[in-house]
Amino acid sequence: MASLKLPEVVPSATQDSERLRKAFQGFGTDERGLILVLGHRNAQQRKEIGETYKQLYNESLIDRLYSELSGDFRNAVILWTYDPPERHARLANNALKAKRKGIKHLQVLVEITCASTPNHLVAVRQVYCSLFDCSLEEDIIANVAPSLRRLLLSLVSSYRYDKVAVNLEVAKSEASKLHEAINNKKLDDDHIVWILSTRNLFQLRETFACYNDLYGNTLEQAIKNCGNGDFETLLHLVILCIDCPEKHFAKVIRDSIVGLGTDEDSLSRAIVTRAEVDLLKVRFEYSNMYKSSLDDDVIGDTSWYYKDFLMTLLGRGPQEESDTL
Repeated sequence: MASLKLPEVVPSATQDSERLRKAFQGFGTDERGLILVLGHRNAQQRKEIGETYKQLYNESLIDRLYSELSGDFRNAVILWTYDPPERHARLANNALKAKRKGIKHLQVLVEITCASTPNHLVAVRQVYCSLFDCSLEEDIIANVAPSLRRLLLSLVSSYRYDKVAVNLEVAKSEASKLHEAINNKKLDDDHIVWILSTRNLFQLRETFACYNDLYGNTLEQAIKNCGNGDFETLLHLVILCIDCPEKHFAKVIRDSIVGLGTDEDSLSRAIVTRAEVDLLKVRFEYSNMYKSSLDDDVIGDTSWYYKDFLMTLLGRGPQEESDTL
């Protein structure tokens, strides 16, 4: 369930481009005008706006946004304006090229492979090659520790069947294989990697349920009992993103705003990438998990136009009035 709200009558890409151009001109930038346009358009509409803006004014909309805005607000708006496959390709590249990367950086690769559609993953891989002159797989090999590399490569290279297809006997059998590997402390066992990276998400959720029924423990908890190293943490992320991506993103948001300071990059990534997917479900899970309002917590930890933009994507920002269209 997406949180993005569109106007009843969506202006043409030309009208929106003209409004954006007007927001860039004059004394200072009309940030609210930018939010009212870009914050209420879906991916296809934003793509058309970017193409039309380029045709009308012979400049890149992304480049103009970069020069007009600043800080976390600029980063979030630009991330939102990118076409979704390019957005994820750039996020993946930033994560892989981070100087001190850890599991927190590699989360985005798990999100792309386990909380997105198979076609989206293919599109991300294609855009990655186009943008960075190498494959996503090559950069994983070059930049990820050997202990984590095989699982990530298997996930990235996969193309899962995306229809509802569940075989209970297969689920029981594979739950048994997972249990045996975990009991033997062989979390990188071929069976675990193969099952998690190739089975369709509905089949895997049935396998996770069977594991719980057969062994009286969740798969996540069983893996936690094996240790808290990087591979165990990565495996836990994979299972959570497959089983309930809404809980994963609720946790990403929570972790970004609790403690000392705010992790704006993670907060923006979670809200921007899920606003057209399941952000309403993320809000619901957040409330259940933390007994707190996601909206209120975001408001309390952000400010100014950055806050306004995130709240717009959450469906709580200022709405367009008919006389502004």
